[in-house]
This record gives sequence, structure tokens and C-alpha cells, in this order.
Amino acid sequence: MFDVYLNDRRDLLVVRKGLPIPPADVSGRWRKKKRAVSVSEEISRAVQRQGYYKRKIKSLTREKLRTPGGR
Repeated sequence: MFDVYLNDRRDLLVVRKGLPIPPADVSGRWRKKKRAVSVSEEISRAVQRQGYYKRKIKSLTREKLRTPGGR
């Protein structure tokens, strides 16, 4: 199991359940969002290798939000 966190800079952090947020490379205010039973192979390997997985969450652009024929 894994714990999933988000911060105000739209970063995603995944750590193994019960472990603290690693202090190096992961500073900032993190809010716990949910618990994940399984994650992708890429995330699982990163957590095993370095103790956590961190990435930027891509935000939706206005272009993606537009509907065909809309303003």
C-alpha cells in the first residue's frame, strides 16, 4: 500500500504506507489525499529504489477545456 500526497505547486508524491515524507528533494507543504492499494510499475520501482516517487501534475489548459464550436 502507498500514501499519496499533493502540494500547492501541483506536485504528486507517493510513499510506502506508514513511512514519513522524505526530507531531501521533497520540501514543502504536503496534504495527504488518499491511500493507494496498487500503483504503476514505474512508480513502484521508483519507491523501491529511492523511497518515494514525485512528479508534476499536468494542469488542463484552456485549449483542452474548450468544446467544439464554443468560445
